[in-house]
Amino acid sequence: MNNLWILAQAEADEGPSGISSEPVTKEGEAVTLVPDSNRPQRQTQKRGFGYSQFILLGLMFVVFYFLLFRGPRKKQQQHKQLVQSLQKNDRVRTIGGIIGTVVDIKGDEVTLKVDESTNTKIKVASSAIGKNLSKE
Repeated sequence: MNNLWILAQAEADEGPSGISSEPVTKEGEAVTLVPDSNRPQRQTQKRGFGYSQFILLGLMFVVFYFLLFRGPRKKQQQHKQLVQSLQKNDRVRTIGGIIGTVVDIKGDEVTLKVDESTNTKIKVASSAIGKNLSKE
């Protein structure tokens, strides 16, 4: 079957609605049969994007930007501020749930005292600090 036929009936007082009973090719072009000749004539009736579709597409990109890029970047900045504001004797909780007191900060490593009685210390990456309990 080479042609796709779309059949519809419009009201008599309405103008053309874009729906017709003419065959349509694979490219979306309508083929009109002229009664005087035996050859079909092609009329290009391609529907493109209008301004409203471009505005909708632009709004979708803006929403995706805020959901995918802006939110995580904001959290990274807050975490960076948290790590930079750490001082000795601050009580912190790591992302693993370990609660300790900051003893030393050297570059990307933070030394935490986790047990007062045995003086147990652990070193964790500064990215592992989840919350500063002293500030809250």
